[in-house]
Amino acid sequence: MNDKIRTFTKPWALCVGSDRVSTMLRAEYWERFETLKAVMPVQYIRCHGLLCDELGVVRRRERNGADVILYNFTYLDQAFDAMRAHGVRPYVEWGFMPTDLASGDQTIFWWKGNVTPPKDWNEWANLVVALTQHWIDRYGAEEVRQWPFEVWNEPNLTNFWKDADQDAYFHMYEVTVTAIKSVDPLIKVGGPAICGGQDHWIDDFLAFVLKRRLPLDIFTRHLYTGEPPKKQTEDIFYQALAEPRKPIDELREVRARIDGNGFAAVPLHITEFNTSYNPVCPVHDTPYNAAYLASLLAEAGEHADLMSFWTFSDLFEEQDVPRALFHGGFGMIGRHGILKPTYHAFAFFSRMGSEIVHQDERCLATRRADGVICAVAWNPCREVGASDDRRVASVSIPWKGSSALALRVRVNETLGNPWEAWRAMGRPLNPSPAQIEFLKIAAAPGAEQAVIEPENGTLALRVTLERNEITLIELTPFKDESAGYPGLEDSLIDGYADEPVRRPSFL
Repeated sequence: MNDKIRTFTKPWALCVGSDRVSTMLRAEYWERFETLKAVMPVQYIRCHGLLCDELGVVRRRERNGADVILYNFTYLDQAFDAMRAHGVRPYVEWGFMPTDLASGDQTIFWWKGNVTPPKDWNEWANLVVALTQHWIDRYGAEEVRQWPFEVWNEPNLTNFWKDADQDAYFHMYEVTVTAIKSVDPLIKVGGPAICGGQDHWIDDFLAFVLKRRLPLDIFTRHLYTGEPPKKQTEDIFYQALAEPRKPIDELREVRARIDGNGFAAVPLHITEFNTSYNPVCPVHDTPYNAAYLASLLAEAGEHADLMSFWTFSDLFEEQDVPRALFHGGFGMIGRHGILKPTYHAFAFFSRMGSEIVHQDERCLATRRADGVICAVAWNPCREVGASDDRRVASVSIPWKGSSALALRVRVNETLGNPWEAWRAMGRPLNPSPAQIEFLKIAAAPGAEQAVIEPENGTLALRVTLERNEITLIELTPFKDESAGYPGLEDSLIDGYADEPVRRPSFL
């Protein structure tokens, strides 16, 4: 952590990932997105499947004895229009390969995204030009110039790019960026969207870009922290996570490697990040996932310019339609709109201001433009019964004025944990409406308040954090306005008699 940095930024609030483009045509998709947009100012959505067959973008037909390529942008227009209607822009991922342009039949996911290069590079370039021009015609050049364009997805993995053929991907990047820039040179294009530690891909890609004198407006990469799986089946994937500092160290190393190759001015976009990289890993549903990610949310802005959480919703079908309510899905928001602890982690950090007033490895406090002090503290605990199952966070905050009102909300193993409630119910695969409503209630964070007296211009906070807790505290000047409530006599309320006002303290 760099103590000289006193400004807090939120690159992870700019973009979120989702399932393939076609899911944008469902009402549920936008219901979940609006739930997220209410607490986080998302600007972009990134997803797979831009050119997959289910959208009907490309069809090869025979006309009068000639081979003809037909384009159909009907469903893409509906999806992109929906994004604009909901106040968000596309983060365009070019892929996968339309079957009628593909050189092979290797696919990924049950919806069969083709991951082979085109059999005719001119046909691919023509598609890129036609679709880019279509977007400019439909939305205007000034609008499209605000969309980041990314060439393919994880080409360093054999399941996402045939044979993980580096030379073939480099050619794909060259053809694609050239085609896009031929339409409008001001559109921002990036790559290589790699996943995993294979840092030689970074060096090799940047060397290729330099050698070929190609544009590179954005460097993109993915970031997951799952270790080799403990056990896996078709429907479930058990995986331990690396230490919470590892993703931060990895971000720093990637940024340094980009800079060291002569691309210090190029922004770093992490276009996918989460803990596990598997969409049926139960850790995603837990409070541990939220507490684990907190360090990354607190420090990511020191190294990355944009980050896209994979994904905002459990409307996600890469490994078939989910078979259970909680199935280890990537999403912050579960099925039926049930909020997971990770959703609250993002909501808490979204409330932070830009001026840092305290920072350590387990706590961040900032001052917002309206003067409110926001502090987030967290306590990830992988092992059950460990000595740090409960931890006291001590924070000293500069404070001008008299008493402070502290409002606290938090999630942990017992508060804001619908997964635990679902387990206690017997894990109903398709819960009843009443059970769903109960789980939504169980998903709400715990809330409490306290009045704190400063000493010598400082507020001393000592907050006990339970196992796998993440907590938000907002501090504002306390003002007792009871006297302005005419005729108020609490003693006349049944059940209260002469009891004083209750101001429980969580300190």
